[in-house]
Amino acid sequence: MSQQKVNFKNSNNDNITMSGIINFPEGFSENKKYPVIVVSHPGGGVKEQTAGLYAKKLADQGFLTIAYDASYQGESTGEPRQLENPYIRTEDVSAVIDYLTTLPYVDTENIGAMGICAGAGYTANAAINDHRIKAVGMVSAVNIGSMFRNGWENNVKDTDALPYLIAGSTARTADIKEGIQTIPLAPMKEEDAPNEELREAWEYYHTERCQYPTAPGFATARSLTQIISYDAYNKAEAFFTQPLLAIVGSVAGSAWMSDDLLNIVATTDKRKYIIEGANHMSLYDVENYVNEAVNQLTSFFKDKL
Repeated sequence: MSQQKVNFKNSNNDNITMSGIINFPEGFSENKKYPVIVVSHPGGGVKEQTAGLYAKKLADQGFLTIAYDASYQGESTGEPRQLENPYIRTEDVSAVIDYLTTLPYVDTENIGAMGICAGAGYTANAAINDHRIKAVGMVSAVNIGSMFRNGWENNVKDTDALPYLIAGSTARTADIKEGIQTIPLAPMKEEDAPNEELREAWEYYHTERCQYPTAPGFATARSLTQIISYDAYNKAEAFFTQPLLAIVGSVAGSAWMSDDLLNIVATTDKRKYIIEGANHMSLYDVENYVNEAVNQLTSFFKDKL
């Protein structure tokens, strides 16, 4: 048994059933206890994409891992579909940990968490709040609030994002009258991409590269009312005391969002690892880059858990 699909009630909302895939290390025994790593997917992603890839590769290195679908997304339940409420996404990490603590073979003193893109930001936020998380890995981290407020390249002022907040509020009214309004989380068409990295995001989610039927690539427009004012790193300077490894591509336009956290975290046990030649999207699925990232995550989690 190398992996098992699981469904469990979300401890924060009894009406939502979470869907996850547990990956077991070689020689797994239910009579032993294993350190576990929770892997959170990007905004717009699902567990079968990059999160599942990292979870599988880390299990091959001896860890118990779980990749899961966020509430309202993928095979997890919840209405409206494709809600991307960052506060709920952050709490989902803790809800998965709640579930893991019920499994007899999980070493609850050695829980690590990692994420890719927005999943990394949500993981960081969860670690600030939930100190059952003993170590945090981030790959191509995105603080989704900063990205929506300040743009992919951090060149927009916070106050200039006010129209997005207003659009989210307007969408909430329209949802009631006309049905759910949506926004793209990655470009829905190639020609909509403003730069090469985001063209790759379109390619990842909407071509054979990695498209998946449960990942439509859009979010509810009402999510803007939560995203725009959200800060994944809120109070990190006081409460993020766990070890941190941030992995970024050397040519990633999003790298500033990893630096933002590294510059303020309370922990002194922090490190940035740069993968030469990789951009933001390369770290999702380009084999040599992913393997380099997994090697770093493996040594980090083996040392810290």
